[in-house]
Amino acid sequence: MKLSTRIAAASLAALAVAGGITTAATAQAAAQDAPVVQTNVLSADAALKIADAVQKEAVKQKQRVTVAIVDRSGATRLILKGDGAGPQTEESARRKAFTAVSFGQPTSALSKNQALAAIPGTLLLAGGIPVASAGSPIAGIGVGGAPSGDIDEALAQAGLKAIQGQLR
Repeated sequence: MKLSTRIAAASLAALAVAGGITTAATAQAAAQDAPVVQTNVLSADAALKIADAVQKEAVKQKQRVTVAIVDRSGATRLILKGDGAGPQTEESARRKAFTAVSFGQPTSALSKNQALAAIPGTLLLAGGIPVASAGSPIAGIGVGGAPSGDIDEALAQAGLKAIQGQLR
């Protein structure tokens, strides 16, 4: 950004804030010059609540699944393998969570776009959902092990429901 453009953006931002006016453009202009940005992160406590809700719902439905939660960067925050869940469930749950947070959509909605399958770490099977805060994905929940992806996704939704009211 040129110096004159930065000065103009900063001046507009200052006037807008002083006048009580804030817009997405003003916030974006200010963020472009910020050397540090802050992002929302799902807490460890929230991840545990999600995993607990998923496993409780799985027991009710007599499903043996693994739940994985990844952060916005795709790093694994939690994996909880339910009693009797198969060995393949950990990897599939993690990859579903990664795919959901990467694209900000449930994996069931992405399954028709097979071009995405070429991206390392993705899995285009239903069972992954994003967790959003302030309109942006901050984490992904992935569930693997049920006999269909629809069941996996419903279990992931049960986990999200456990904290939905606490997200900002």
